[in-house]
Amino acid sequence: MKIAVIGTGYVGLVSGACFAENGTEVVCIDVDEKKIENLKKGILPIYEPGLEEMVQRNHQAGRLQFTTDLATVLTSPIEVVFCAVGTPQDEDGSADLKYVEAVARSVGHYMTDYLVFVTKSTVPVGTHKLVKRAIQEELDKRQSTLTFDVASNPEFLKEGAAIKDFMSPDRVVVGVESETAQSLMTKLYRPFLLNNFRVIFMDILSAEMTKYAANAMLATRISFINDIANLCELVGADVNMVRKGIGTDPRIGNKFLYAGLGYGGSCFPKDVKALIKTASGYGYDLRILKAVEDVNNDQKQVLFNKLKAYFQKEDGHQSGKEGKDILAGKTIAIWGLAFKAETDDMREAPSLVIIKQLLDAGCTVKVYDPVSMEEAMRCLGDTVIYAKDIYDSVLGADALLLITEWKEFRLPSWAAVKKLMNRPVLFDGRNIYEESDLIEAGFVYESIGKRGLN
Repeated sequence: MKIAVIGTGYVGLVSGACFAENGTEVVCIDVDEKKIENLKKGILPIYEPGLEEMVQRNHQAGRLQFTTDLATVLTSPIEVVFCAVGTPQDEDGSADLKYVEAVARSVGHYMTDYLVFVTKSTVPVGTHKLVKRAIQEELDKRQSTLTFDVASNPEFLKEGAAIKDFMSPDRVVVGVESETAQSLMTKLYRPFLLNNFRVIFMDILSAEMTKYAANAMLATRISFINDIANLCELVGADVNMVRKGIGTDPRIGNKFLYAGLGYGGSCFPKDVKALIKTASGYGYDLRILKAVEDVNNDQKQVLFNKLKAYFQKEDGHQSGKEGKDILAGKTIAIWGLAFKAETDDMREAPSLVIIKQLLDAGCTVKVYDPVSMEEAMRCLGDTVIYAKDIYDSVLGADALLLITEWKEFRLPSWAAVKKLMNRPVLFDGRNIYEESDLIEAGFVYESIGKRGLN
């Protein structure tokens, strides 16, 4: 079976590599010539554990090809075309579908035989109608009688675990309108699901909605536990204990109930906004998701507010400074920049919000992340100091903020860290440390969701 994947971003590249790994012939197409040339050399535009090796292995075996020439690709027998281009957030919060429509029109212009056009990108409910219309209009311009089907196959990949998610999915959701399309999609996915065939076929509208509803639910759980964490601090409870207490209930479970600094990345923020916008277009107000978004935006401020409150308490009476001026001249170390561990993705990352607040307050900011330093340089330029490791980052620091829960940060030499810092002050934005260990090591320590310095 031979397929094409248009778009070599996160979703397209992971999908293409994983399909090739299971024996499918895959051609990945992108308009970015430099990206394609790099991929041919085994140089990837993103970081994902295990992906580089998989891409190189399948490219060398001839199962995974890269090109910018869609026209030539569609002259060969391609049964399925996946659209995996970006759907960036528009100014009004809706998903921008110009790239999806452009791909659909290109396919309609160049296709030479029946195929199934599958939307892999996250798109608003009803997008398949736009896609179908665009392809048909291009065929009509050519006076072509070729037929095609459209389908929706949303991805449910977790950054940092995408290969495992794709190769051993808990479910595959496919929206179709014909038996032919369903048969082809069944054939394509059968190798992944031989032990427990879990493709859920449904109508396309429901498939498109499923993707948004899934991400919205996960975002809701994150904002819920963060809201509870903030209340725990006020009443004196421990959100870590509360999480254990409610997470053992099988109706609730413990996933996505970790208090922290809010969600980020390329999916949750954009998809929550897009779903709110979709509902608004139908005259419906998604009140819960609006609250989810508000809580998340506020949560990205929490660590900065804790830091400011600490120095106001410790230094304010001596300096006479108030508000954010209390932080002027302080050196703050940051551990972790990516929005989550095991990725270099900094889109909508809490670190960016916190760093901007620190810089605006007159701080010197020293940062370190095991993977996303190059991406950070693109986002932050020369506004921060880039450290070579965790110990270099804390040299001369007045406080340390743990932003991303990389394994490298879990068990440092606290004696060395304390010796290098101006003050042994740690704000744990992910609750990965034991308070008693840090206090024993001589640190002032505060986390999320426990009564602390305030």
